[in-house]
Amino acid sequence: MDSGSENLRVVVGVDGSGPSQEALRWAARHARLTGAVVEAVCVWETPSEVGWAGPATEAGFDLEDARRRFSDGIEAVFGDARPAVVHEILVRGDPSEVLVKASEGADLLVVGNRGRGAFARAVLGSVSQRCAQHAVCPVVVVKAKAARRS
Repeated sequence: MDSGSENLRVVVGVDGSGPSQEALRWAARHARLTGAVVEAVCVWETPSEVGWAGPATEAGFDLEDARRRFSDGIEAVFGDARPAVVHEILVRGDPSEVLVKASEGADLLVVGNRGRGAFARAVLGSVSQRCAQHAVCPVVVVKAKAARRS
């Protein structure tokens, strides 16, 4: 990492899942310790872009839904006390491609071990795996804490 803390940049992928919320918490703690800024990146895509079956939706609706999900995810982590060092970035595209691109010039990329995908039992989700393989900066993969049993 850079020795000048004013240049430290931590990118974190946020999709509203438990692991991505843990990744955002981890990134914010790390930023507090190192003086870094956090770029919380939420990536959205429309069903027609990725070949999902189903009726086409309006792009404006998808964008609003993505904004709402992103805002809800940030609020779930910080409540009303969003740190000033956390910058929110909403991008349309493929999540792994966007995050790998965002890793360029970053000091660290932080992702949850898996997101909203269907393979909940997988150790790493496809996005976190691609980021770990292709990012051009160090990658931290954060696993969500297991629910406590009473």
